[in-house]
Amino acid sequence: MVMKCAVTSLDDKKAGEIDLDETIFGLAPRADILARMVNWQLAKRRAGTHLVKGRSDVSVSTHKMYRQKGTGRARHGAPSVNQFRGGGRAFGPVLRDHAHKLPKKVRQLALKTALSAKVAAGKLIVLDGTTVKDGKTADLARRLAKLGWSSALIIDGAAVDAGFARAARNIPGIDVLPQQGANVYDILRRDTLVLTKDAVQALEARLK
Repeated sequence: MVMKCAVTSLDDKKAGEIDLDETIFGLAPRADILARMVNWQLAKRRAGTHLVKGRSDVSVSTHKMYRQKGTGRARHGAPSVNQFRGGGRAFGPVLRDHAHKLPKKVRQLALKTALSAKVAAGKLIVLDGTTVKDGKTADLARRLAKLGWSSALIIDGAAVDAGFARAARNIPGIDVLPQQGANVYDILRRDTLVLTKDAVQALEARLK
């Protein structure tokens, strides 16, 4: 089954209608799937380069600190233990990869659910195209303000128009991606999702 969706232009004029596949844009909300996907994305981008020195890494003398008996103090052997200043840290962070596995079917379902959530909230807009003549930021900012897009992710087809990408680059709250870069985290972090007609066709082909 298909859903009808109005198509608009950057000049805020009607540009016809487009059919949206209900199996992609009409799914029931699944907060659990979206949460799993966002956690997977954020875990993948973590560098995991945090590292502290343990007992075997610090540079200290291995000479016994003081004699074993007769001092009335605890029986310490080396100053590299974590109790002492300059000693190694116990159970500190180490180099690691935070990424974990998530099945491809779950990732696809999460993207469909994110698209459907925007449709259900009335936050999905289909644009006829992103071509601009001069590629000026001020001109594009005025157009987007007229459309009421203060926080929006704009997804184009296989490639984003160079002039549009250049103009949108310095507008706060506006992100631009080609269709192959469409992802759940970026869709959810912006209030409005804007898809070009090319993006709709590419996403439907990708998610069927």
